[in-house]
Amino acid sequence: MEQIPLVGSNATTACDFPGACCLALATILGQDKVSFPDTPAYEASQGSYFAQQNSALQPSCVVFPDSADEVSNIITSILAISSGVPDYEKAGCQFAIRSGGHNSFGGASNIHNGVTIDLRALNTIQVQEAPTENDEDESAQNKEAQHTVFVGAGATWGEVYALLDPLGLSVAGGRAAQVGVGGLTLGGGISYFSPRYGWTCDNLVGAEVVLANGTIVYLDEGQHSDWLAALRGGGANFGVVTGFNLQTFPQGPIYGGSIYHSTETIDAQLRAFAELADPKASSYDEYASLITSFGFAGGQGAAIVNSVVQLSVVATHDVTLPMLNATYLRWNSNLEAVQDIPGIVWSISLEPLPPAIYARAPPDHNVMGLSSSERLERSLVVTLLSATWDDAADDARVEEAAKVLFSGIESDAHALDAYHPFVYLNYAAQWQDPIASYGPESIERLRRISREVDPTGVFQNMVPGGFKIQQ
Repeated sequence: MEQIPLVGSNATTACDFPGACCLALATILGQDKVSFPDTPAYEASQGSYFAQQNSALQPSCVVFPDSADEVSNIITSILAISSGVPDYEKAGCQFAIRSGGHNSFGGASNIHNGVTIDLRALNTIQVQEAPTENDEDESAQNKEAQHTVFVGAGATWGEVYALLDPLGLSVAGGRAAQVGVGGLTLGGGISYFSPRYGWTCDNLVGAEVVLANGTIVYLDEGQHSDWLAALRGGGANFGVVTGFNLQTFPQGPIYGGSIYHSTETIDAQLRAFAELADPKASSYDEYASLITSFGFAGGQGAAIVNSVVQLSVVATHDVTLPMLNATYLRWNSNLEAVQDIPGIVWSISLEPLPPAIYARAPPDHNVMGLSSSERLERSLVVTLLSATWDDAADDARVEEAAKVLFSGIESDAHALDAYHPFVYLNYAAQWQDPIASYGPESIERLRRISREVDPTGVFQNMVPGGFKIQQ
């Protein structure tokens, strides 16, 4: 077996060490690109996750690429090393892909005893003029120039907006500054601008991707448009996306804020939400973005900060007043199960999902299945449970309460003829299956594309985190 030199020790074989894959990567890539436990770069990466469930995992090493070429080198190196180590070491060559690290369940963007690829150094943001359909068309030349923005997978939405805002431009991106561009876009993406421009992923006009064999490809509507569509809601199942080219639009000042009401006014608040979320109502405004939340904070009502224990669960149903009332009543009665948990914050958010968002693009433009003809013209609402608490010892209790709550919400939705199967990937709990909710046609399409771009199943088998495609 090949000898791997280690700094400060005698050369030895990779198989003699736990974390053999990481030791070999440090030799191949250089120690400035690979960090081990108890080093500043490693600890900084670990401490920057949104949820404790991810920061608690301990990868054997964290790798920090700053280009697509380096990502390609990492992937091909991992596969080559994995093929040369015994079976008991192969788990150490499994890897996780991390952009913003905002997902709330463990293993989504980190890994225990494997390799975490931290993409945050891929943070280039570059505005570019978009080509017209016919550059020689005089009328096209006279139109206002259209722009796209190429964003590295490690950038955050706050960084994107900071560059675009002085230019009078924006993009249908995330609603929290610290959220990473990569995960949100690949999971669909709901934006304040979605009623006008659709899902974030529907504004993805091109992507730079490192495939399982290390090949770097650029996908757009002219080159592998079907592969590009798979990235729109298909998650990290097809390769490492290192760059996103997103459509921009002109945007001036935005007005927003929060209004707090007593729960004694819940009936009036839910009626107002139902009216504002219904495109057929006179009060509907595609320039408005509304989230209605009701929450409970135990103890001191701790703010949501990085590295507390967190959980999100999601359901989708029709926007009807009976269903909204049933959701509130379920949540309220469920409080008894969690209200004495130290540091508990237990909040439901209702987010409108009208056809203007989910059916704006053609049916085959993304893979989430909502644009198919049998699902059109229903005004929907995404119901999100956001929970945080202090101690991982209470994990099982919180998760059980959440499962009971959402089982009840699903039962109510069926009883009130308001049920919808869609599960929004970016809000889904680990036990949910968002990709299965896309429907059989989308699942078969995803399977086919997965076989085309990753015939050996690297991203299905060596990347255990995230939501996978049913085989």
